[in-house]
Amino acid sequence: MRRSVESFFSDTDDTIATYSVRSGFDLLIQALDLKPGDEVIFSALNVRGMVRVVRDAGLVPVPVDLDMGSMGPNLERLEKVITPRSRVFVAAHLFGARLDLDPLFDLVRSKGIVAVEDCAQAFNGRAYPGSSKADLSLFSFGPIKTSTALGGALIRVRDDKLRGRMRAIQANYPVQPDKKHLKRIFQFMGLKLVTSRPVLGAIYKYYHSRGQDYEDSLADKVRDVAPLKTAKNLRFQPSTAMLALLSRRLDEFDIQDIRVRTTKGEKLRDLIGGSVAMPAQANAHHDYWVFPLLVDEPRKFIDGLRAEGFDAADLPRSQHIAAPKDRPELEPQTAATVMRDLVVIPCYDTMPDAELVRQAEVIKRLAAKPAA
Repeated sequence: MRRSVESFFSDTDDTIATYSVRSGFDLLIQALDLKPGDEVIFSALNVRGMVRVVRDAGLVPVPVDLDMGSMGPNLERLEKVITPRSRVFVAAHLFGARLDLDPLFDLVRSKGIVAVEDCAQAFNGRAYPGSSKADLSLFSFGPIKTSTALGGALIRVRDDKLRGRMRAIQANYPVQPDKKHLKRIFQFMGLKLVTSRPVLGAIYKYYHSRGQDYEDSLADKVRDVAPLKTAKNLRFQPSTAMLALLSRRLDEFDIQDIRVRTTKGEKLRDLIGGSVAMPAQANAHHDYWVFPLLVDEPRKFIDGLRAEGFDAADLPRSQHIAAPKDRPELEPQTAATVMRDLVVIPCYDTMPDAELVRQAEVIKRLAAKPAA
């Protein structure tokens, strides 16, 4: 089972199946044997858990700010961030857009820095197996990801010796019990029920009438189906049940689903027009894993869309990465703005076009409505 999963991208034995992307990243940090105070450079938006892995290892996360159009860092900004203490660079493809990272990877590798490509939001089967310029490419199959197996990751590691050290570390981990993965499946079934349009609208109205946020009271408990907040929770081998589900999802993957979703995203983009800002539109490839908006009053948009049955949200598990205290000039202003103003709206391959039209109309109405 593990072998069939690990050979999805290639038969060259360059891929490790791990419990999660964060588990794979934690393996990398251990295998590199870094010293306290060494720096890990991140493109300035990432999930809190990735940053936590770095801090827990005594390392220093350093942000490189983003360009609004691409949602990626540029070469000039990256050059200014690098110091003799820089050891790893992690660049994330965001929102389903695919960034041109090769020039950045060429730069860091020329300086002996390990280049890590975070593809958690950009999986589209074998059509993009990761950049050949990256030392590692990380693919996630956790909750809400494309082809989700409710956990698991594929970590492509192009250096044989580094991959061998990572495999040896993981071999000493306990295997996740199958019953733990079955529990995730039932929790995720609850999430799917909660986020169906009729149920979501009813739940929103119930909690809103009582002055409560339904996400805080109910949905967030269901969303957290894979707690990964500590090294203890990260350091497992994937269970047989997880690998079996992942193998099935990979076998069943159909690129046509991505193409349909991309077409839906482009249609929704055109329907919304210039009424609100839409980041990451400058990339040549965008398959709309999520559909992001930047608005002046995120809470107003989220409440307004939820009242109409659309599961709008922010990204509470993501963060802009603060500059180190001794380098305040690196504070990522663009990334901070994105996290402050971000709203993510539903745009699925199964959404009827009529719902896309209705959602766009709600967004335009909310954008035009003056603040109370």
